[in-house]
Amino acid sequence: MSKTMEPDLHEPSAGISRPGNPRKEWKHPSDHWMRGFILDNRAALGTLAVFVVMMTVFMIANPTVFTTWYLYSSVLTTLPVALFVVVPLVFVVTCGEIDLSFPATMGFASWVFALVVQSGYDPFLGIAAAIATGTLLGFLVGSLVVYGGLSSLIATLGMNFLLRGLIQIINEGKSTALTSLADSWAYKIFSSQLYGIPVQIFWAIGFVVLSALLYNRHRFGAQVKVVGDNPDSAQQMGIDVKRVRVKVFVFVGIGAAIAGTFSVMINFTWWPTAGDGYLLPVLASVFVGGTPTWGGVGTVVGGAIGAVTVSFIQTGVVAAGLSGFYVQFFNGLIIILSLLGHKWNQARYR
Repeated sequence: MSKTMEPDLHEPSAGISRPGNPRKEWKHPSDHWMRGFILDNRAALGTLAVFVVMMTVFMIANPTVFTTWYLYSSVLTTLPVALFVVVPLVFVVTCGEIDLSFPATMGFASWVFALVVQSGYDPFLGIAAAIATGTLLGFLVGSLVVYGGLSSLIATLGMNFLLRGLIQIINEGKSTALTSLADSWAYKIFSSQLYGIPVQIFWAIGFVVLSALLYNRHRFGAQVKVVGDNPDSAQQMGIDVKRVRVKVFVFVGIGAAIAGTFSVMINFTWWPTAGDGYLLPVLASVFVGGTPTWGGVGTVVGGAIGAVTVSFIQTGVVAAGLSGFYVQFFNGLIIILSLLGHKWNQARYR
């Protein structure tokens, strides 16, 4: 090859800059921090866009209601209960499993909390007992799925009915009033108000942040993603696949116990049906948030934003002047539109 045909390896385009030439080194567009941030958080940002559009429509429909603090204070009071369950479910779905037993776990763990408080013990002891109960139930459910070889869909659904039936049999549908909670330090720390803002939302935000760090920056989060993507490869990499799968169910049990305890402290009453109404909204929040069903990928922050979106649907529809009959319609509409958006986006970050 002649000299004129040979490439000049000293040109900047070859990756080595010529001395005295101030020309900048070429970078891929995705190396820019802003573009990289958007690519890494595409699912969460898509969910946030859906939420912003939805709130804009609601605000235009009834600006008087949506510019007052009372509406947002009401939502922030109950939103943490959902967040404590949505976030652990992101881990489970990323691992390639599903857990439908968390509503009954919420009810059972909060029942233990109510029994301890009703007996005259310190509510902090009741919280510890509830978390221990949730951990045990989560381990039981995980063991049935992992070591028993049962389908997570069927096994957790069966556990949900079993635990709920056990609660109803023992209590015969009777509730437990816990008015003494109002004077306890546990209530002041976990469920009071600070400058008009429900304190429980700060605890929920802290839980979301710690879980996001665990999911994105910790070895456990990386193991969950690898197991959900390819269990055989994870096994060859030295990851204890069974242990990781059990751990995610235990995490759901802990989150459900905390959620159930917060629901009791908010209402000062334990109901035998505690947790029943959270099954579909929580699952919707996970998938609206951008965590796909096939496992291996997910987003904790997106799940949290999905929970906020779902929580505002019912309030927004009624406040906008529509009857309650429209709530289910808009629930389905928001969920379908969100999933279509994530499906369009999925091929790029799968």
